[in-house]
Amino acid sequence: MVTLAQLATEFLERPGLAKSTRRSYETALIPLLTFHGRKPVEIISRQVICDYLQSLEHLSINTHHRHQAIIQSLFNYGVAFGYLKSNPIAGLARRKPLLEKGEHGTDEVIRYLNHLQLVELYKVVSQDVRLHAIVRLLHRTGARIGEVLALDLEQVDTIVRKFQVVGKGNKQRWCFYSEDAAQVLDKYIKYYRDTGSTALFTARNPFTQEVTRLSDRRVDSNWCDLTAQSFVLKGARLHDLRHTFATERVGLMSIEELRALMGHEKIQTTLRYQKVTSLRAEVVAQKALKILTSAESEISY
Repeated sequence: MVTLAQLATEFLERPGLAKSTRRSYETALIPLLTFHGRKPVEIISRQVICDYLQSLEHLSINTHHRHQAIIQSLFNYGVAFGYLKSNPIAGLARRKPLLEKGEHGTDEVIRYLNHLQLVELYKVVSQDVRLHAIVRLLHRTGARIGEVLALDLEQVDTIVRKFQVVGKGNKQRWCFYSEDAAQVLDKYIKYYRDTGSTALFTARNPFTQEVTRLSDRRVDSNWCDLTAQSFVLKGARLHDLRHTFATERVGLMSIEELRALMGHEKIQTTLRYQKVTSLRAEVVAQKALKILTSAESEISY
């Protein structure tokens, strides 16, 4: 019998999981494992998890939702690999805001980079041509970091500026990138990419000189080192570039077109980006007011 602790260990140590993501998952799962880690996963019922989640009311609502989502992912993993027949908390509603704690609902559910952060980001990543090319591709295509790192050089059409990735559910989709991304990518390929591997993004071992495919752990480390130089980028994640891509395109194309570009299985996932955050709405409103008042001033004179 597989215990919950054994399942969690396999879940956390699976290939391709970024170091920062692993740390986040560990933080959420360790309290659960303290209580139930030795139990076989088959006997952990929906009520057991509901009681556990209810005991976490000391957490903020956003942190509580994150813990629940991570536990949900853990059990989904168990189902996918045959340790469980079904997810015991499938469809479980998230905790509602506690008014007595001053909590309230918010529409700020998507973490994306604003204009100031993007300007700062491109300034700091310009120090690293390889990371700069990766950032440009993520921002301009909406691809996931794992999808980009899985690409081989021959899979990228540098003339038409597109490539095909295999996303979640083993589904293929096309990604299209811009001229500014093409310039940085072409520079990387011509002057910085190591030969000896079919991968688009490569890494060379400084001791053995062996050339391999660049790992997401290496990218995450480079990202953290560079973004740590700026207070504006504190807490920024590579995955936020995917959210930025989608947020920038809401209103510029149909939701079905955006869904296709993002590779979402469910339309509800794409619809999240239509819920423009309060911060973004305020910025847009202020810009509109400046334009309107400026136009009115010109008319009055």
